[in-house]
Amino acid sequence: MIINTGCRTDIPAYYSDWFYNRIKEGYVMVRNPYYPQQVSRYRLSPDVVDVLVFCTKNPEPMLERIDEIKQFHQFWFVTITPYGNEIEPNVPDKKAVMDSFKKLSQKVGLPSIGWRYDPIFISGQYSLEYHLDIFEKMARNLSGYVDNCVISFIDLYEKTKKNFPGVRRVGAQERAMIGEKFAGIGKKYGITIRSCCEGKELEKYGIDVSGCMTKSVMERAAGYVLHHPKTIKSTRPECECLLGNDIGMYNTCGHACIYCYANYDRKTVAENMRMHDPESPFLVGRALADDQVREAKQNLYGDGQLEFVF
Repeated sequence: MIINTGCRTDIPAYYSDWFYNRIKEGYVMVRNPYYPQQVSRYRLSPDVVDVLVFCTKNPEPMLERIDEIKQFHQFWFVTITPYGNEIEPNVPDKKAVMDSFKKLSQKVGLPSIGWRYDPIFISGQYSLEYHLDIFEKMARNLSGYVDNCVISFIDLYEKTKKNFPGVRRVGAQERAMIGEKFAGIGKKYGITIRSCCEGKELEKYGIDVSGCMTKSVMERAAGYVLHHPKTIKSTRPECECLLGNDIGMYNTCGHACIYCYANYDRKTVAENMRMHDPESPFLVGRALADDQVREAKQNLYGDGQLEFVF
């Protein structure tokens, strides 16, 4: 099984103490986001978890205690974008995040870390030329600490349009220019550029269009072949990623990025964060009288055969 911590919130940035408590206790309780009374209990043990996947904009709070999860195979996506606080109000200074990224890379190794430069959008301040220039500077800074970078262009979810009025899609010519130039920059600094959910239009420029959390990426992190159930599929037909069981919760991320699809509004987020208890098995709140709890079916996807990457 793959346990994902980051599609709904940023656990490393805001809930690291809670997460380490869950590792110590060996289980976590997760509410169904659409039917909250339905609760799944997941074991957090290497016996049933092939890979722990983290998606974060700030890994720093996890670093001091990271040895507490050294028994798990891990994969970390760290998002580092060039946007300011008017777009990402509570994300730390990007230089500090890059420094944390380097420390994390040294602890977990190249097979277990990836850089995300997304979502990409174009505006007066963040022009095409700006992206091309800043991406090369970031790639130069991170060279040697990462060998892959995922890019994607902004998706106009209803929540995104609500919180980010005036945002527009990136045009076809702009996408082509970014794909071509980013591929060249990546080659220069030893970083494979991959796109996620963008179809195959960038493939001709040398972009790996297979996705972000793919079978090969997870196998590289685990160190062995994974037999992932084909019944577990994304709701997006263009997505080839291996889905994990996410232990996060929507409307709990404090970064307040205005392009975010996982937060509805800041008031709801603030209320949920106030209800967080690091000692609770739930990310927000505790058990309720009408909870319907089920033990999640958990099995390793690995067969013990080593995966060799050439």
